[in-house]
Amino acid sequence: MPIVAQSTETTDWVSRFAVEVIEESERRAPGKPVVVASGLSPSGPIHLGNLREVMTPHLVADEIRRRGHQVRHLISWDDYDRYRKVPNGIDGIDASWAEHIGKPLTSVPAPQGSAHPNWAEHFKAAMIDALAEMGVEFDGISQTAQYTSGVYRDQILHAMKHRGDIDAILDQYRTKKAPAGSAKKQSQKPVDEAELEAAEGSGAAGEDDGSSGAAGYFPYKPYCGRCEKDLTTVTAYDDDSTELAYTCTACGFSETVALNEFNRGKLVWKVDWPMRWAYEGVVFEPSGVDHSSPGSSFQVGGQIVGIFGGKQPIGPMYAFVGISGMAKMSSSKGGVPTPADALKIMEPQILRWLYARRRPNQSFKIAFDQEIQRLYDEWDKLDAKVADGSALPADIAAHSRAVRTAAGELPRTPRPMPYRTLASVADITAGAEDQTLRILSELDPTDPLSGLDEVRPRLDKAEAWINTQVPADQRTIVREEADAELLKSLDEQSQQSLRLLLDGLSERWSLDGLTHLVYGVPKVQAGFAADATPKELPAEIKTAQRSFFALLYHLLVGRDTGPRLPTLLLAVGQERVRRLLGE
Repeated sequence: MPIVAQSTETTDWVSRFAVEVIEESERRAPGKPVVVASGLSPSGPIHLGNLREVMTPHLVADEIRRRGHQVRHLISWDDYDRYRKVPNGIDGIDASWAEHIGKPLTSVPAPQGSAHPNWAEHFKAAMIDALAEMGVEFDGISQTAQYTSGVYRDQILHAMKHRGDIDAILDQYRTKKAPAGSAKKQSQKPVDEAELEAAEGSGAAGEDDGSSGAAGYFPYKPYCGRCEKDLTTVTAYDDDSTELAYTCTACGFSETVALNEFNRGKLVWKVDWPMRWAYEGVVFEPSGVDHSSPGSSFQVGGQIVGIFGGKQPIGPMYAFVGISGMAKMSSSKGGVPTPADALKIMEPQILRWLYARRRPNQSFKIAFDQEIQRLYDEWDKLDAKVADGSALPADIAAHSRAVRTAAGELPRTPRPMPYRTLASVADITAGAEDQTLRILSELDPTDPLSGLDEVRPRLDKAEAWINTQVPADQRTIVREEADAELLKSLDEQSQQSLRLLLDGLSERWSLDGLTHLVYGVPKVQAGFAADATPKELPAEIKTAQRSFFALLYHLLVGRDTGPRLPTLLLAVGQERVRRLLGE
């Protein structure tokens, strides 16, 4: 049986939402499981911005479980959405995929070389694996399966019967034309990115609202029986017989079908989403900034959901997630990092922590650059504070949500050495395991490693970061031979600094020992004790230290900078260090 983790105190945003959602669920459906929801469109790589759509309700659902309540976290895979455009930056596709624009995502071939049956399944698979690694428990719902099996048939017929009411709601938000003779430009209430892209795909600004024409407004769009595309127009509908006639503007095909037996089409987005709220009894579902502006999906859905006899969920707006050095993410543009990419270079606890520690309306960035080392330092400090009881309550709550779920602890690195140290060692050794074990064992000779499994998976993540995110010109290559010319040109003070370092190597050959040694050499040269604190030293000592460090880097790796010197010295090895420093 799963372990029920203890509920955290009401000190963070997750707990506050959990309390609100439990109370609201009891009002709406007493005695039934609490329902929270996410929606993901596998139209391309599902990126780290999309992950917030999942992590926000996941964290709330997990807290509800910790409190002993039953809860379902639904992930609706919007795999029956239209294929809008050919994304950039995806291997295994070319311009020929444009012929599938307008088809359901599950009817589009997967990229070449994929083991999956269609486009949607290809991109869903990577996300499902990432969520499993992160400990996210959910019930997946394929909208292709729901629509094509007739699950929503009654809801579709109900929407068609009440199309006038739906149209009246939507009309409040449609483009308003300026009065005749007015010089004012047309104004339109903001719409979300998904709506803009839907309109872009069809060439009609109102496409996402439904089909309007001489026959009236219809909130339902069939996929063509010949070309499978949604470039169709409903030309007639009879409420009594449910006969629906449509024509396809893409291939010219037309037919009349009985909608009470027809399963090849879907409600338009602004009607589909609130219909699902009512059908599933969703109590909590967040929405992105794009979906939360006036006149967009979430706002309009709050009115339309009543037509289906439901209520709008509690729905916090969540802000964007960025990547260090990158602009706002869009999966349609390609080349954006996914959860799977992040999990290659960071442990799942760290990724969970990033989403748990910020309120949904706070934006944040995920580091793929050098900032990841600082992030890990921050995490390790928090880990230590939690262990010794000195962490703040809100930080304890975020840490708890990162390392465990209601089902138990996530697997973690048994001996979490500093990420920057592991990355430096992986850089210098190029992944050679025997060398890596030697160096890491020498970091603390009093407690050497018995094997590399003690530092995995963190070691593997750091090595992946070095291999995939650090440019080749920033990698560390240790000199094969001493720089005789530079050594010969050194003045007496520089030669003395090298001698002081070399004299202390054997006695100080550990991470702490070498740290004291390299920082202490300039102090001793200036007449101070090696362990003198910064307050006891003049400002010139820092300048002398920087000059000394630069000299060592030039002699060891031929550059001004590199990995932290104590780690670098251990990695190079004592014998080679002595040779490169001219002994």
